[in-house]
Amino acid sequence: MPIITNLDVMLARRKMSLTELSERVGITMSNLSILKRGKAKAIRLESLDSICKALDCQPGDLFEFKSE
Repeated sequence: MPIITNLDVMLARRKMSLTELSERVGITMSNLSILKRGKAKAIRLESLDSICKALDCQPGDLFEFKSE
């Protein structure tokens, strides 16, 4: 898949654990883990909004496109 997820990079920059993010945004650890590993097929805009608020970032900071 040419969409790369940089959730782990943003978590490291913000010195935040996946557990802390899960508690802040109300998304289960398993769903965040799927997103972090790049295995998610979709993300709700409401969830993306919550993650961006918690990490103080833009959606473009979390995702990038790489052509195959």
